[in-house]
Amino acid sequence: MKKREVPVFLFTGFLESGKTSFIKDSLNDRGFFNGEKTLLILCEEGEVEYDEVSYSKRNIFIEKVEKQESLTAEFYQKCDDLHKPERVMIEYNGMWQIEPVLDDNMPQEWELVQVISTVDATTFSMYWNNMRSLVMEQLSLSDLVILNRCTDQTKRNDFRRSIKLFNKKAQIGYEAAEGFEDALKEEQLPFDIDAPVIDIEDDDYGIWYMDIMDNPRKYEGKKVKFNALVFRPKNYPATSFVPGRFAMTCCADDIQYMGMLCKGAELEGCNDKDWVTVTASIKREFAKEYRGKGPVLYASSVEKGVKPEDDLVYF
Repeated sequence: MKKREVPVFLFTGFLESGKTSFIKDSLNDRGFFNGEKTLLILCEEGEVEYDEVSYSKRNIFIEKVEKQESLTAEFYQKCDDLHKPERVMIEYNGMWQIEPVLDDNMPQEWELVQVISTVDATTFSMYWNNMRSLVMEQLSLSDLVILNRCTDQTKRNDFRRSIKLFNKKAQIGYEAAEGFEDALKEEQLPFDIDAPVIDIEDDDYGIWYMDIMDNPRKYEGKKVKFNALVFRPKNYPATSFVPGRFAMTCCADDIQYMGMLCKGAELEGCNDKDWVTVTASIKREFAKEYRGKGPVLYASSVEKGVKPEDDLVYF
């Protein structure tokens, strides 16, 4: 007999971030829901409500949870015994830590397949500035992040960089606010990607780094010039190093080095943490550092550089 498998989808995000609307849209999408018996576990209630009677007629059943402590192995097993679901969707409370729900206390047949976070573009900065650790936990564990209520003023590049710095695997989607159909046009980069040499200003290093790591194909064959620190791992040959910058997302404990492989470099007289100006051509190649294909720089010149007034990259 084939083993029963129950996919579990976890939806998180702060109150009024669009979780319920996203779930309802998913349940109205025949590509996602086609009558499978679905258990919806609600951990908070927002302005948008579910019609439990009509949902039960569609083979969707709801269980409500008021306290995080109630999400026990016994609770999950009771739900499984009662409903025998083919799919489970959990609308999580955005003020609860996610780690406990990821503990292996669900029935053996249940498997968490996707964590989805919804974010309100109009309140993201407030939460990011005042509750950053909680926001980072949600977004760092998410497979898909949806930024809702975007307008032509929404800084989507800033949002994307904030997430990609600590969650490179996350897919990011954008939903326009009502009346802002043009809000989802791609934001312009602060440098000319079609210039003979792409000149990256110090303040734009983070933007460039995230864009090239996300889209290495569009930089294939381009030439770039930028200011960076010298870092050469011990096992690297004399003509290879990793130019980069340190970036901070939250606090001093969250500083990370953002660099990429550079070959053909003449570094005579340069030591680790020296500042250099690198001019290099870009190729998309396999590199063990990327565990696959990524941007590899081929230096035409490496010259002594000047340390920026503020040497950190911020997100």
